[in-house]
Amino acid sequence: MIARNAMRWTACAVLTAVVGAGLAGCSDDDTPASSVSKAASAASSLASRGADALSSASAEANRKLDEIKGGVDAKDAVRLGRPTTDGGRTTVDVTAENATSSTKSFTIQINFKDSGGNLLDTAVVTVSDVPAGKPGTGTARSNRTLSGTVQAEVARALRY
Repeated sequence: MIARNAMRWTACAVLTAVVGAGLAGCSDDDTPASSVSKAASAASSLASRGADALSSASAEANRKLDEIKGGVDAKDAVRLGRPTTDGGRTTVDVTAENATSSTKSFTIQINFKDSGGNLLDTAVVTVSDVPAGKPGTGTARSNRTLSGTVQAEVARALRY
């Protein structure tokens, strides 16, 4: 999925670069072919950095969850609200229901996806000290600005 998203980023970046190169090709400094080559190289670099950032965010989320010792799968105990974007990052309300008889904390990985199901970003939120038999709430926030229709899903959740 990450590879497909990287290809889309690459295609968008290349298209933007080619259009920009067409405009830059009118100058006396470079030939149009040279401008296109430089623009394509820059676009590829940008796409690579976008894929690297997503890969890094996913790795960091997994690392945080893997550090939790004695955690129990609690994916079914977590509900998400509707994602919202306020001109910046996308956020989603998170509710974790503690059905145990003692206070527990939850660490939850949220995946932000586009309408086609492609991974756009991932975030981790901790809902701490949820009383027995009660819900706890938090807010997950994307690590970068997302556009278009964004959906959120619980990728992993641990109760401890």
